[in-house]
Amino acid sequence: MTTQREAISELHDAVVLWAIGYGSADDVVRAACDALAAGVDSSSLAELAGVPLRQADTAVHGPLPAALNELGLPSYSQGSRESEVAALRVLATRAVAGDLSPRELADWTHRTFGHDRLPLAGPLAALDDQYDMLGYGPVSPSTEATAALDAEVLAEARRLLHVPPP
Repeated sequence: MTTQREAISELHDAVVLWAIGYGSADDVVRAACDALAAGVDSSSLAELAGVPLRQADTAVHGPLPAALNELGLPSYSQGSRESEVAALRVLATRAVAGDLSPRELADWTHRTFGHDRLPLAGPLAALDDQYDMLGYGPVSPSTEATAALDAEVLAEARRLLHVPPP
């Protein structure tokens, strides 16, 4: 059973990922429903949870700010630097928890931010390049080399979680 705190955290994550285009408005509505089911009591949250999924892309904008405010969650503008940093932290958290592979984190970071767009993401983008280099040459990459690179990505993910937001 999901606790209220976990449900609110999952709503936050859904909103952050939606704000950068990685998640969907449907995910936000479903997370709002889950929060209500976990016992979170908020009239704005109930309004957000009541958004029809087929209209979520447009209708979620109305009740979302009030719901986030009532729950004490930050509101991110879509595509903002703050939403990008928050999304990077959400996925870093998932990688540290084992819900996302280190390779997937590095790849997503590199594809999303490149090397220069978000300086905080630069080290992960560089580690993605190292994964790519493991695949070149006549010999398949060793399990030890891949494991060492995975460990570096996870260490960087942990560092990101402890760096104050810009």
